[in-house]
Amino acid sequence: MMRGAERRLRVGAGSCRRLRLAVLGPVRAWRGGVQLPLGPVRRQAVLATLALRPGFLVSHEQLLDGVWGSEPPRTGRKVLPSYIYELRRTLDAEGTGPADSVIRGEGGGYRLVVDDVQLDAADLAEHIEGARHAKASGDPATAVDRLSAALALFDGEPLAGLPGPFADVERQRLLERLLRVRVERLECLVLLGRFADALDDLAALSATSPYDESLVALRMRALYGSERQAEALTIHQDMCERLRNELGVDPGAELRRVHEAVLRRDDELLLGRATARSAAPSTRPRRGRTVNELPGDAGHLIGRETELAQLIAPSAPGSVSIVTVDGTAGVGKTALVVRAARELSAHYPDGCLFADLRAHSTQRRQAPEQALQRLLRSLGAAKGELPSDLEELTAIWRAATSPLRLLLVLDDALDADQIRPLLPAGAGSRVLVAGRRRLAELDADRRVTLEPLDSGDAVSLLTHIIGEERAGREPEATHQLVGLCDGLPLALRIAGSRLQNRSTWTVGYLAGRMAGDEQRLGELSVGDRSVEAAFTLSYEHLAPEQQRGFRALGLAPTVEFDVLTSATMLHGPSDATEQILESLVDTSLLQQPRPGRYRLHDLVRVHARHLAEAAPAEAAAARTAALRLYLDAARIASDWDSGSFPTGPQPDGAPFTAWQEAEAWLDAAGGELADVVGHAAAFGEADYACWIAEALVDYFVRQGRYHECQTALEIALDHVDEATDERMAVALRNCLGYTAVHQRSYTQARTCFTEALDLVRRRPDPYEEARTLAGLGALDLSVGDGDRAIRHVTAAVDLAERLRNDWVASTALVILGLTHQFGGRNEEALACFAEARTHAETDGRPRMLGRPLSCAADVHLRLGHYGEARILYREAIRLVEQVGDIFLCARSLTRLGTAEQGEGNPGAAIALHHQALLQHQLLNPLTDPSCDWLEMDIRSRLGRAYLATGRVREAREQFRTVLDVHGARTHRADRAPAADGLKGREPR
Repeated sequence: MMRGAERRLRVGAGSCRRLRLAVLGPVRAWRGGVQLPLGPVRRQAVLATLALRPGFLVSHEQLLDGVWGSEPPRTGRKVLPSYIYELRRTLDAEGTGPADSVIRGEGGGYRLVVDDVQLDAADLAEHIEGARHAKASGDPATAVDRLSAALALFDGEPLAGLPGPFADVERQRLLERLLRVRVERLECLVLLGRFADALDDLAALSATSPYDESLVALRMRALYGSERQAEALTIHQDMCERLRNELGVDPGAELRRVHEAVLRRDDELLLGRATARSAAPSTRPRRGRTVNELPGDAGHLIGRETELAQLIAPSAPGSVSIVTVDGTAGVGKTALVVRAARELSAHYPDGCLFADLRAHSTQRRQAPEQALQRLLRSLGAAKGELPSDLEELTAIWRAATSPLRLLLVLDDALDADQIRPLLPAGAGSRVLVAGRRRLAELDADRRVTLEPLDSGDAVSLLTHIIGEERAGREPEATHQLVGLCDGLPLALRIAGSRLQNRSTWTVGYLAGRMAGDEQRLGELSVGDRSVEAAFTLSYEHLAPEQQRGFRALGLAPTVEFDVLTSATMLHGPSDATEQILESLVDTSLLQQPRPGRYRLHDLVRVHARHLAEAAPAEAAAARTAALRLYLDAARIASDWDSGSFPTGPQPDGAPFTAWQEAEAWLDAAGGELADVVGHAAAFGEADYACWIAEALVDYFVRQGRYHECQTALEIALDHVDEATDERMAVALRNCLGYTAVHQRSYTQARTCFTEALDLVRRRPDPYEEARTLAGLGALDLSVGDGDRAIRHVTAAVDLAERLRNDWVASTALVILGLTHQFGGRNEEALACFAEARTHAETDGRPRMLGRPLSCAADVHLRLGHYGEARILYREAIRLVEQVGDIFLCARSLTRLGTAEQGEGNPGAAIALHHQALLQHQLLNPLTDPSCDWLEMDIRSRLGRAYLATGRVREAREQFRTVLDVHGARTHRADRAPAADGLKGREPR
């Protein structure tokens, strides 16, 4: 289905204004009814900056400041032409040139030409102006229509997701304009006498803007028009107290004027002349007694503004509205629904009823029959003895409630069967249901899932309980205690109560008592309130297979996990496991942050782990299965061949059919992979900690995730003495050295390889010795010691070939080939690269094949064999693109460009260099130490290609960028090609 803005902007698709832009929501564009791809968010931000200044020239500086703020791109204003180029390609009709483009470049900036563009922000202004003119002319009905059309243009948050200071300022301005339009529309509804329609929206707006006096004044006018003068005076009194107590000010002139008019019953001032003349006395019958059974609004509600607004938002007229609130035990569901009910109570003059259904209580659960009997008596509809049959009671209840407009709160509900008989029959009634389960089988208008409080709101709640002075003395300990309570209001209130009752305790002392999972839940207990007891009641309501699944999930090695991990731990099929996971989500014991991924709240995970540890054999089997899954995935995804992992379990029977599947599964784990190593170590699985850390090295290094790689290896190395696999002491040091070479941390690399060589000489291990020698050779090559590199790598090749380890052999031969190449021994280098390719073909991994091909192409390029170089580079690029090796792909693309130039194709060369620059932008300069060097190389080659086509100005621009931007932080030799280019010389 089309979204609202798209549907509206497609109207009149045949008009001459064929391009349509929308900024009152996500930034989008359509031409001829077809949505256009606008690319990355910063490109969208550039378009939005131009669109919100239609027809005006926006300078380069304004665009850079507005989109990038204080962190402009390294290339400065040079990035803008590429963005504008892509926007023109997308927005302009086919065949349009720059002079006729919708985006024109002139005078150091750009301008959006709006003659043939339909912009929703312009439509918004037109509707608002028309509405104000209609209202001033005494036509509020037309004004409502125009304002409703203006509201319909908004499709969520304006400029949704766009970065930059300009988007932030404009987003706030448009949101303020949205609020003004809503208020102006509500005032017109009051002038038309549509008070009920206005009140529903006013209640929602007032909840989100509690200090807005104009909203209170308008709400008072609507209440007065509905003949609810007393309520109008009550909300005025509430506002006065709020302003004095919380802001220390008195009401303004407008609110005082409306208050006096309500007291005088001044219809004309409050309702407008036309509405005042047509107002008639209400014909609604008044009840003699209004029932209000809502509990006291206990507790300080913090951080629930959004959820509260959802609960009190207007409902469809003429029906029974049902809103459900679900969440884990102790998250504050009851407090929220009671607060919402109290805010709504004024709209339900026939009664506000409350029933605790006790689904998760130490008391006996309340059956629907019992609840109906009590509700009927509360309503005064019970005469004599009531029947015990559910059908008879339901019929009596529906008959009694059909003429009434009631508000009913059902707390701690179990399922839909418990709720359905209790639903009132009166049109316009509302039911608020709170429970731990997600009641998917119940037809609800809105569903609100309550999550733990975020850190800021949780600190505010704890501070409210223990006092600002006490919390202010220990801000760090207060944040630590909040983190240990996992943002759960019940846990925070219990922790706060313990501190209230123990004046000598510091916040830090209680946080220290809660440190460690063993003590954490035990400390969250006071009187008859206990977090663990609340969780236990939820657990006891689970079916046996759900209980087993819940226990196993407490042992998951990562915070988030998927169906495959869970199925592996439960030793069951994926379909059945997914059903268990989804059922636990429905009970609010498990979260689903995004499709296919699950997690437990911190305190819930501690509880699940406690339960699991009560069955140690079951727990050990589940934990080992999860660790084995990560080990299998890491080894299968690694480019190192199977011979590179001679010890530990082999990935036979793993659920991954190819390395691509294993790599994608590891990608989904995000930044938690190092935590798997820590989890294994923490639970005494030292061998698995070492095996997994080793297996992840190639995966991490290929992605430039050196810090995570080093963290995992250091965790494992701290526990290597506990491992039974003696190979790991050498293997982990080799892996650390390998990682350090990629980071250019050569001193650390030398230490690791030297320690590894010493260990392997004391306890011979030919395979690890080959890896150590290859690592030392790579290190020698990196620091420029070619002779030592040849000695080390030659020995590594001999050992690897005797062991038939193709990965070590191929890697070592590439290093040997590079050493010969840098020494000017081109034929020897080509022979090494050819032999390395032969070994790489045995395993067939694209990246292992691509590297010797690219290196061999470099030699041919240096020798002027451009045809041979082109063939090899193209094959290398095809291979490395399969694995997403950005660095090697960009490096090969720019060298292919040089080969094309050598073959007399400078135009193709320029295109390839630009393609290489686009790839380079995907690298992270913080994690890839060769990022700057690669950009300098590409731009120097691009500059020479420009010179070959006579484009001297553009060539000099590239050379200056190299010298100006990178000159201060790079070696002089790396800058030499650019310096030569500026002087018109061939590169040295």
